[in-house]
Amino acid sequence: MKLVFSKSELSKGVNIVSKAIPTRTSMPILECIMIDSTEGQIKFTANDMELGIETIVEGDILEKGKIAIDAKIFSDIVRKLPDNDITIQTDDNYNALITCENSKFNISGKSGDDFSFLPVIEKQKSIRLSQFALRELVNQTIFCTAPNDNNKMMAGELFEVVDSELKVVALDGHRIAIRKKKLEGRADDVKVVVPGKTLNEISKILSTDADDMMNIYFSNNHILFEFDQTIVVSRLIEGEYFKISQMLSSDYETKITANKKEMLGSIDRATLLIKESDKKPIILNITDGNMEVKVVSSIGSLNENVAVEKEGKDIMIGFNPKFLMDALGKIDDENVDIYLLNPKAPCFIRDKEENYIYLILPVNFTA
Repeated sequence: MKLVFSKSELSKGVNIVSKAIPTRTSMPILECIMIDSTEGQIKFTANDMELGIETIVEGDILEKGKIAIDAKIFSDIVRKLPDNDITIQTDDNYNALITCENSKFNISGKSGDDFSFLPVIEKQKSIRLSQFALRELVNQTIFCTAPNDNNKMMAGELFEVVDSELKVVALDGHRIAIRKKKLEGRADDVKVVVPGKTLNEISKILSTDADDMMNIYFSNNHILFEFDQTIVVSRLIEGEYFKISQMLSSDYETKITANKKEMLGSIDRATLLIKESDKKPIILNITDGNMEVKVVSSIGSLNENVAVEKEGKDIMIGFNPKFLMDALGKIDDENVDIYLLNPKAPCFIRDKEENYIYLILPVNFTA
């Protein structure tokens, strides 16, 4: 095999498929990127058996062939080569000669025949939306997934399509994030749970251009993302997702409308006095026209007033400040509506159309 790439195209291809390289594995072949030019185009593939990515890379095929190359070594070499054309040439013993200007790297590869290719997915159901929209939906919810796999459902996100509206839900036991997006054109009804890892990695390679579209296909066990010249295949999380509707309530005794930037800034300043090990809450004391943000810690104390519009009862309630900041930071609106019932019940941050809903559980505090 002999291939020639521009550095920018090669870097782009390596960066895309590297998202599917496992951090640790007992199978060395899974630590490789497969380069396959046997069918007249150059495909790069990586597959950790849960998540697989394949992308077509622009380049010149001088001799056809395929080889699997260690992803970390390959990525490091490509990144540090000069900004010029890069040639990859292999021999019958699966050695790869990588040359660029005066640099020549000779590294050992593996037979492409040993590589585990992506599964063929039956495209049973599908939806279409912009890459930017999916990227936004993921970024606005993914922080609510649980960081470990103790509860597999909490490590994923619900994708539910009903009447051409996509709803994405994430929760971690302390908070819930819900985002909705109206889809254009025909969209099949679906309800699946997608691993958070898959969504995290795919969001890094999606376009930020609102005109760049993508298709998402669903089968019984897999989800397939198709965009540009790339496909991403992931296993779905099996099982029944939590009954979210039972966790949501329209009851409230206090509603406040606050300037998002002012509220976020005040909470951010309060965190300066909170050590992570302390787990100190911030206290919101809400009265007519005012929300007092308070914190008392071993470092010191803060009292700051934020102007709000209030309906209903006065209330004093405590929160983990990070949870409030995470939610507020993902909202684009200038003002936010926050609904509260009592100091023990969750608060809801939502817009009138309920395009977004953030539920946050309060924490106990001593006034």
